[in-house]
Amino acid sequence: MLSFKRYWIAFIVAIAGMLALVACAPTTVIETVVVTEKEEVIVTQEVEVVKEVEVVKEVAPPEMPVGTLTVALSTFPNSLDPPQTAERNATNASQTMFDGLMWVNDDGGLDNALAESVELSEDGLTYTFHLRKDVTFHNGDPLTADDVVFTYDRGLNGGFEYSYLFERAKSWTKVDDYTVEMTTEAPDPLFLRMMATTLIQPAGYHAEVGEEAFVAHPIGTGPFMLVEWEKGDHITLAANPNYWQEGYPKVENLIFRPIPESATRVAAIQTGEVDIVQRLSSEEAQSLLGATNVQVIRYPVDRVYYIAFNNLTSGLDQPTMDPNVRLAMNYAVDVDAIIDALFDGFATPAVGFVTPGNLGFDNADPFGYDPDKALTLLADAGYPDGFEMDFACPAGAYTNFEQVCEAVQGYLREVGIETNLDLMESGQYWDLEATKALPPIFGDSWSSTLGESINRLEGALGGWDASYSAWSDPVIDDFMAQINTEMDTQARADLYGELQVYMRENPPFIYLYSPNAFEAINSRVQDYRPRSAEDYNLFYTWVAGE
Repeated sequence: MLSFKRYWIAFIVAIAGMLALVACAPTTVIETVVVTEKEEVIVTQEVEVVKEVEVVKEVAPPEMPVGTLTVALSTFPNSLDPPQTAERNATNASQTMFDGLMWVNDDGGLDNALAESVELSEDGLTYTFHLRKDVTFHNGDPLTADDVVFTYDRGLNGGFEYSYLFERAKSWTKVDDYTVEMTTEAPDPLFLRMMATTLIQPAGYHAEVGEEAFVAHPIGTGPFMLVEWEKGDHITLAANPNYWQEGYPKVENLIFRPIPESATRVAAIQTGEVDIVQRLSSEEAQSLLGATNVQVIRYPVDRVYYIAFNNLTSGLDQPTMDPNVRLAMNYAVDVDAIIDALFDGFATPAVGFVTPGNLGFDNADPFGYDPDKALTLLADAGYPDGFEMDFACPAGAYTNFEQVCEAVQGYLREVGIETNLDLMESGQYWDLEATKALPPIFGDSWSSTLGESINRLEGALGGWDASYSAWSDPVIDDFMAQINTEMDTQARADLYGELQVYMRENPPFIYLYSPNAFEAINSRVQDYRPRSAEDYNLFYTWVAGE
């Protein structure tokens, strides 16, 4: 096999769901190798290699749920209650139990889910949702309009991390048992897409067991039902036998296992202890190429990594309140070197909070590494000798992120900025972030499932109204308000472009990178469909040979 310093064989696995393994034999196969990937020019070369490959035959997916699928998580979920899930691992585990009124499909399109149909008034302000009449919650209660109203009442008034998502609706009213009417303050181009993120919960069950018991053992209408949550060890779910989407789910048991140590996740996929592992480094993924019964997946992620500045609490009266200081800190960090050293080049420098796949991406040049310019900006801001500041990052949450933060610390030190870096356990970190209690600068990441960046912008820059935000800027607020109400797609793209320019001139972050994701799956796993936001729907995934 050809050997390259930076570019290696990436198995981009499109699993059709129609193959089951039956034997192995030495076979000559053709693999496509990436030779170079610079300046948007990709050159590939076909190489003959001899290796043990599986001989396969066609096997149809099971008609009934069978087998067990075990998924490794890179962090410990803080909650399985949808409006309280702190990050993607918790959301992925939680959403298997729930459905929204709408659903963003794997092609990025919008489909009906619990809403069988929806009507929009001529003025674009009133949505009438007609619910399916054949849906039941896991305890057997039928889905009705009361559950939708309850979900929005609880979501808005619960003081949860994502309560602000429910504010997109001005009102929600039960028309009859299977009809709900919602209104918005102004035309909202993304309102229906947001319906996919506000998952419907049962009013009757919540009233019966109370808030504390509901959070400990939530139920929904989704393809899987919670059996047991042993915090710190596993989450076990079982197939919902009465799921409204006929023929789904395909597996009988679904287990999530939190394994924060990536080396342990690599070992677990090799031994067959787990079937799917995510957030591998490129080196770890490369080490699995050719491993028995393991397939490696690589795909670009709609996610931005950054170092946030805090102007709400701990950052007040700090040097970072000066935009020249924030610009200097961007020029001080060699993002390209970080990408090369820690990600083997498999990431793209961030140029803002709009990613290449998002509406309105302006394809601007990144800041680049210019320590001399950073020193000049610091001197102009009145800090020729630098300053000292506290700095925090989550441990174990993201691939190589501890090393990224250590590298940022080193680059800032080179221009005179001393930082006291605290690498915290991720659960504690999310709690402190949600209460605005992190230090003046801290590292994090934000993905988007919408194909647009507005939820990422609102989540990280929404001021006091957004739980995980540490920044407020009236100019950014105005841009977000316009984006939220502009119905014309091109005009909305133009607003994103103008906002990106402003956010580079007045950066609320040190912009880092958007990575490629590396995952590994057991070859018995069929029809697994990861998406660019690192989310997935497992109701159509199945396991061969069981």
